[in-house]
Amino acid sequence: MASTTAAVASDKKYELPDNAIVLPPTAQLQALLTLIRDENTHRGDFVFYSDRIIRLLVEEGKCLNHLPVVPKTVRTPVGLDFNGVGFEGRICGVSIMRAGESMEAGLRDCCRSVRIGKILIQRDEETCLPKLFYAKLPEDIAERFVLLLDPMLATGGSCIKAIEVLLSHGVKEEKILFLNLIASPLGTDTVCKRFPKLRMITAWVDEGLDSHSYIVPGLGDFGDRYFL
Repeated sequence: MASTTAAVASDKKYELPDNAIVLPPTAQLQALLTLIRDENTHRGDFVFYSDRIIRLLVEEGKCLNHLPVVPKTVRTPVGLDFNGVGFEGRICGVSIMRAGESMEAGLRDCCRSVRIGKILIQRDEETCLPKLFYAKLPEDIAERFVLLLDPMLATGGSCIKAIEVLLSHGVKEEKILFLNLIASPLGTDTVCKRFPKLRMITAWVDEGLDSHSYIVPGLGDFGDRYFL
């Protein structure tokens, strides 16, 4: 997105960090977001329209366009060469459980046979800080570009912990792309300024957080609405 500002749900403007990208606010995207925000939308429709937004993030949102390419020449069926490009390096998806798992199918739709890792982070009841409970990642993840998946970015605590896990497994910060449906300004600033070399791609930046650190206007608990 060329502009450094993004429309938020309250029609205000929010100054984006340099490494944050928001999808263009097309009529299609706004209609899809309206449908999944509606408390009266049934689960089947919520899943269907959420999947469409996820696909926009991965495909039309230029997520794959942020991966490096190298020149590649192929021979066409008419016997002529075509000078094109091919992706450089391999990718994998890593979902922050459980809501992030909702984004795996959309990634697979665009990236055939992509490997998927999983990270489970929950709040420690004693410290109230995000704590790693489980991580299963490809053995060669340090050699891959990583698409980190989590639909909602509120305070940024879980996302930061997940990024720290990736870094501890040898993933370079500049090889991490964080895909997200709805973010808060606080979460966006916190993640993007803490890790200035990663890139974040989100569908929308909402107004902010309430006293319980829920995104507002938001859409409720994404994982519960998608899976239950």
